[in-house]
Amino acid sequence: MSDIHIPNTLEEKGYLDIPVDPTLDLFAEIEKLKKEKNAIVLAHYYQEPDIQDVADYIGDSLGLAQKAQSTEADMIVFAGVHFMAETAKILNPSKKVVLPDLKAGCSLSDSAPPALFKAFKDKHPDHVVVTYINCSAEIKALSDYICTSSNAQKIVESIPEETPIIFAPDKNLGAYLNKKTGRNMLLWNGACMVHEIFSVEKLKQLKLRHPEAKVIAHPECEEPVLALADFIGSTTGLLKFTQTDSAESFIVVTETGILHQMEKASPHKTFIPAPPDNACACNECPYMKLNTLEKLYLCMKYGQPEIIMPESLRLRAKLPIDRMLEISARYGL
Repeated sequence: MSDIHIPNTLEEKGYLDIPVDPTLDLFAEIEKLKKEKNAIVLAHYYQEPDIQDVADYIGDSLGLAQKAQSTEADMIVFAGVHFMAETAKILNPSKKVVLPDLKAGCSLSDSAPPALFKAFKDKHPDHVVVTYINCSAEIKALSDYICTSSNAQKIVESIPEETPIIFAPDKNLGAYLNKKTGRNMLLWNGACMVHEIFSVEKLKQLKLRHPEAKVIAHPECEEPVLALADFIGSTTGLLKFTQTDSAESFIVVTETGILHQMEKASPHKTFIPAPPDNACACNECPYMKLNTLEKLYLCMKYGQPEIIMPESLRLRAKLPIDRMLEISARYGL
């Protein structure tokens, strides 16, 4: 497993119990810390609005990886989940990479335990492994290519048709790609808890109540949900579609954090979050929402928790990421 530096001295541990002064202007304090520490805040679209508003860059997994690779900051503060911070460290071994909350994991990443996946891979030695970026460093190290939902189709299509492929860990994205590319990739049985829980029946009811609204969905959703969509795309793809399409209202079938950027970019349009198959009105990732502005401030101030990993693991995990970035650059993604 990759290692996270957990504070073990009294000096390091002290900040964990320090309450944040409620009168403190955290927006101003975070801006000060950026300058003092030459730090950059990278945030995923699924973070809470306050975090998005203090970020230097907001994006999906591909954009965040590209920004992490190119930054000249000394400290990368990753407002996202653990695998994203790991990716930043893989690409920037000399940078300090910190994340606000140690518990910010990923259900999709957890669905592919490295030992089990290695055993699965060993049973199919003739297969090339294409892995969605939502996975641990150990899984990346077992892969030939990494992809994101923005570039997955191009990555798959860059591999000769006669070459058999294992796609992991998201079975829904893999099935969508099989349909789009005509391939017959062998799929690992993993999924994202956020995108699997959308209710087909509730979505149909929303469509009836809002017949003018276009349904836009992330390809991590299950096929019956995708079948109801007018547009399927990555998080960034969904955002761009709402900006360029003539529709005035959209039913958004992905994590609700993206609605903040959609509303900022198109304040005259209406965005309706698709409900999950439970009592909630919208669908949020509990891991993404563990990060708060207070935790981000403390993380920057004390430089903890920090991502650290063995160099041998980092180098093995970097190879398939480099292949992804090279192919993405080739196609202008």
